[in-house]
Amino acid sequence: MARVIENHVFINCPFDSSYRRIFDGLIFAVQCLGFVARCALEADDAGEVRLAKIERLIAECRFGIHDLSAVALDAATGLPRFNMPLELGLFLGCQMFGGRAHQRKACLILDADQYRYRAFISDIAGQDVHAHGGDVRKAIIEVRNWLASASGQKGLPGGAVIADRYDEFQRELPELCRDARLVASDLIFVDLCALVGQWLDSDR
Repeated sequence: MARVIENHVFINCPFDSSYRRIFDGLIFAVQCLGFVARCALEADDAGEVRLAKIERLIAECRFGIHDLSAVALDAATGLPRFNMPLELGLFLGCQMFGGRAHQRKACLILDADQYRYRAFISDIAGQDVHAHGGDVRKAIIEVRNWLASASGQKGLPGGAVIADRYDEFQRELPELCRDARLVASDLIFVDLCALVGQWLDSDR
C-alpha cells in the first residue's frame, strides 16, 4: 500500500459548476495552511482506472475532506449521486483496515446541513458532521479549525483571516489568469493549485 504523506489532504466533493466556489475555497484553505490539496482531477490518465486512482490518492493522504452536500436527486435522472459517500467509505475503510500507518488518518465530513445525513447514510451516526450551508466562508472556517485540531500544528492563521484572503485572491484571479495566459472560468485543478501557490508565495 502507498506511503502516507503527512501534509497531503484528499478532497472528495462535487466537481460541478454550482459547487465550484466552495471547491476553490477548500483548495485555497488547504494550501494557505501549508498543506497539499489532492483530488481525482489532478491527473487525467486514461490508462488508470478512476476507482484505482481514488484508492491510490486516499492511501497517500493522511487527511481527507468529504463533502456530502451533493447527495440529492439528479433532476435529469431522478437518481441520487453516491460518489461522495462511496469515497468517504473508502477513506474510513483504509483508516480501519490499512494497517498502522493508516490508523492516523483523519477526515472532515461536510454537508449543507448538520443532520441531513441521517436520511441517506445513517451508518455514520456518531461521526461529527460539519455544516457549511452552501457558504464558502463557513466551509473555509470549518476546514481551518479541523485541520488545526487534527494536525496539531500551532500558529495557523484563523478561518476568518483565510476567508478574507480567499476573497482577495478571487478579486485578483482574473489578472493572475491574464498573466499566465489562462481563462478563470476554464481553470483545471492543477492550474488553480499553481495560481494559489503563486499568489500565496508573493506574500500578499
